[in-house]
Amino acid sequence: MLAPLLYFLSLFILIVTFIPFIRSDYWAFRVFDYPRLQKWFINLAVLLAFSFIVNFEHWYDWALLGGLIANFLYLSYLIYPFLPIAPTEVKLATPQSSGSRFSLMISNVLEDNPHKDRLLTLIRERMPDLLVLSETGHVWAGAMHAIDAEYPYRAAKVLDNTYGIMLFSRLEILESEIRFLVEDDVPSIFAKIRLADGGTFQLICIHPTPPVPGENTRSTERDKEILMVGKIAKESALPVIVTGDLNDVAWSYTNDLFQRTSGLLDPRKGRGFFNTFHAEHRFMRYPLDHIFCSPHFQLVHLERLPYIGSDHFPMWVELAYEPTEASQQRQPAADQETEAEAQKKMAKPTR
Repeated sequence: MLAPLLYFLSLFILIVTFIPFIRSDYWAFRVFDYPRLQKWFINLAVLLAFSFIVNFEHWYDWALLGGLIANFLYLSYLIYPFLPIAPTEVKLATPQSSGSRFSLMISNVLEDNPHKDRLLTLIRERMPDLLVLSETGHVWAGAMHAIDAEYPYRAAKVLDNTYGIMLFSRLEILESEIRFLVEDDVPSIFAKIRLADGGTFQLICIHPTPPVPGENTRSTERDKEILMVGKIAKESALPVIVTGDLNDVAWSYTNDLFQRTSGLLDPRKGRGFFNTFHAEHRFMRYPLDHIFCSPHFQLVHLERLPYIGSDHFPMWVELAYEPTEASQQRQPAADQETEAEAQKKMAKPTR
């Protein structure tokens, strides 16, 4: 009885690992990008059970065993960059670092989340220098007037379609702009921030639409916006931070293209997954909320913050601005094939 179940589970885990190789934008293919760590655990469990229960009397027993071993090694290779034993991508700032330090907190608040007090309490406890909130409709915007005194600078586009976005800052915002890069009802914030030591950087806050059935069946718009931001970051004369709920996992093909074409670094690599969604389902969690930075920054601290009633956990990062040390950090690089693939994705027609 157990052997047929193991055959089924073996074929299932092999198939769902293969599906992301199909470069279709439809959600039914792209959704399998997400559970990489979950697939690793399931593959390990099935591999162990298969090894002890199956009698290996047939050629296909050995074929499935070989497939499970190869799949396990492949999945291990994919998750390795986010393990604490892997090399870090963003250099850790030392106590002797002289660069200006600042904190950034991001949170998808969940538009219909009634627990505004939880987020406000967390903000007052942590007092980030920069605060980026997504899914902020008019009710959330009204609640956030409670921190007007603490945050004299802000930029926002309040919308009741789950794509409202707000930036609050204790640092001077020299200029800001709301852009609609791909869709007319999905805004992004572009702001130039001045640090305490006079240094200036470009902050880009985005929240592209996810590929989900019934709402947006393709990842085209999401991928296009992410890659457009990558191109803008690459061409920026200023240091850059890109942050927000990207509705994509850190290890996806699109995020890999984004990093290689933008040259931005991921502070999670070598430090952990920092899964932020879904906050209420422990096993099915993925890193959807991101903070990417150019090599001008070094990491002081990275943390996933406590539950606030949303389906996302907030994220917290402290960075040190060290432009003179930028050459010490290796940037992801794009070859001609990568550039061509990114251009192809950005040229795709949207809805």
